[in-house]
Formats: sequence, C-alpha cells, structure tokens
Amino acid sequence: MQHRRKKRPPELTRSKGGYDSGFERKLHSTVLKHWQHHADQVNYVVEHKYEPDFVRKFGEQTILIEAKGRFWDHAEYTKYVWIKKVLPANTELVFLFDNPDLPMPMAKKRKDGTKRSHSEWAESRKFRWYTADTLPNEWRDYD
Repeated sequence: MQHRRKKRPPELTRSKGGYDSGFERKLHSTVLKHWQHHADQVNYVVEHKYEPDFVRKFGEQTILIEAKGRFWDHAEYTKYVWIKKVLPANTELVFLFDNPDLPMPMAKKRKDGTKRSHSEWAESRKFRWYTADTLPNEWRDYD
C-alpha cells in the first residue's frame, strides 16, 4: 500500500521574504534578527557503493556493464548519473538493455503519443547502450 504524503499546511509553505516557514520568519524577526538568512550553502554527498553487473578491462580501458530489464523509478536511474560523475577517466559505464524501447518510469506522453524510452534516456545522459544482439563483437565471449 502506497502512502500519500500529507500536503504541507499553508502556514508552513514558503512564505514572503524567502522563509521556509512562518517559524523561520518569526525567529528572524525576533531572537535571530542579526543573523544572515539563507546566506550560505553547504554541498554534501551521501556516500553509496555501486556494484556493476559485469566488468572487463580492455588494455587501460575498463568497461562496466549494467544489465537492465527496465528502470523502476527515478531514484534508480538517477543514481547512474551520479556514478558516472565519479568514475575514473579510463572507466565507462555502459547499459545493456533487454528492451531499449520500454518507456521510462513516470514518462509523460508526448504529442505524438510516445513516451521517452530507456535508450533515449541513456543517449540524453551520454551513456552508450546496447542490446544482447548489438553488443560489439570484441566484447562477446564465444565458446
């Protein structure tokens, strides 16, 4: 059963002056009035580990293959964009799709009735992708 997130009461929505809440506005106008409000930003990283489905070296180049039947949600496919950002220069993450034409989760219909596909997502994020039939010959193992 999916729980719906409760809607934030109007008094807690971002209010005038860029405050996140009425409480924040009240503090800034009373006990914290000499403090700067939203004057700084702190970047942070949530550390995770990624285990690719397949790994192989070709000389100095390392190829990581992620075999995907389908993406299930935004969090799943977004993680690959973050993973790509931390890969060494000689390492590439490549998708091997079972069906590259499947629509992305939560994809909206376009005017022509189609939805964004897995392959279109990969191309828009500059990932190479293949299917089992289009995998490069030099990547195939023949017995």
